Amino acid sequence: MQTIVIAGAGMAGLTTAEALREAGFDGTITLVGDEPHRPYERPPLSKEVLTSQNSGKGVWLRTDDELAALSLDLRLGVRAMALRPSDRAVELSDGTSLVADAVVVATGARARRPRTDLPGVHVLRTLDDAEALRADLLRYGRVAVVGAGFLGAEVAASARALGAEVTLLEAADTLLPRVVDPRISAVFAELHRDHGVDLRLGVPVTSFAGTHRVERIELADGTSVAAPVVVAGIGVHPNTEWLSGSGVLLDPEVGGVSCDPYLATSIPHVYAVGDLAAWPHPRYGGRIRLEHWANAEEQARLAAHNLLAGEGARRPYTPVPYFWSDQYGRKIQLLGQASPADTVEIVHGSVADRKFVAFVGRQDRLVGVLGMRSTPRVMRYRPLLEEPTSWADALAAAQQ
Repeated sequence: MQTIVIAGAGMAGLTTAEALREAGFDGTITLVGDEPHRPYERPPLSKEVLTSQNSGKGVWLRTDDELAALSLDLRLGVRAMALRPSDRAVELSDGTSLVADAVVVATGARARRPRTDLPGVHVLRTLDDAEALRADLLRYGRVAVVGAGFLGAEVAASARALGAEVTLLEAADTLLPRVVDPRISAVFAELHRDHGVDLRLGVPVTSFAGTHRVERIELADGTSVAAPVVVAGIGVHPNTEWLSGSGVLLDPEVGGVSCDPYLATSIPHVYAVGDLAAWPHPRYGGRIRLEHWANAEEQARLAAHNLLAGEGARRPYTPVPYFWSDQYGRKIQLLGQASPADTVEIVHGSVADRKFVAFVGRQDRLVGVLGMRSTPRVMRYRPLLEEPTSWADALAAAQQ
């Protein structure tokens, strides 16, 4: 193996390149990124980039010197357009083709956009998105955020830090509706209201209205919200269209690229990592796909190992998923999984004090640990999630 193409220059793509070099691969690594910027982190976009006067200067994953030390063939501002396995080629948007012994698919995902072309309606996925949104927040001082998942909640908190008036809209009846128990959701709802956010739950958006730019949002209950700036945090689309016709199988349930336990796709010598990789996890059942920073790094390192290893030396990917969010100076962490239908038990602290650790159970088994302002205690329970742990054993461990 002498040439490897990595399609996608985000966290997953760059870490794959680094891991290949660390493992001793001295052949050609071509890193293709559709944005003109050098690789950067996405988590700060909804926090530090929106609130900092330095804009995106602190988000770069590596310095120019560090990138140079990797000896990459770095192609920025160029999009992967097609994969031709029979020719071992990746076609690019500039009309060129790259022939490679192996390909790593790391093209990530893009933000879902609402059905409007009105100026002033933003999504937040890229550095350019964040800088455009910050400029509008400073100019207009008022924003409506559609979608109260973690991204929407972080944007609302950052906008309040800038002094903007904020309305946070969610079609579901709870904040963070895909993740947490209603009791815990209520804590986050109170936190936002305490900081002056106009939080409206159970109100789907029906349309966006305005003449030359967005002026208001129409809601299903017949009311409207004045909003010269709108941010839509309504999920993502995995960037898999360029794989059409390649033979790479996609996952119809969770979306993204269907991988085996080793992160290999249905095509030999083609692996997938990051937001679009869907793989079978033995402890959670079925395939899962994660859009987390930690997952992008861990997946990339294992994929690099498996790509270079012999058949008997490959390792399956069986991580403990990890995610965190910062809102109003409070860190929220989740190890494992959580959904509103799961059993939840507060094992340390209290919801009322907004400082707690909660165990998350499913089918009489511990599947997650959720904490607020409790980092050391949350991380203490990671070993319980690395192996199957019964609900009773988990609760007993919390008493020790």
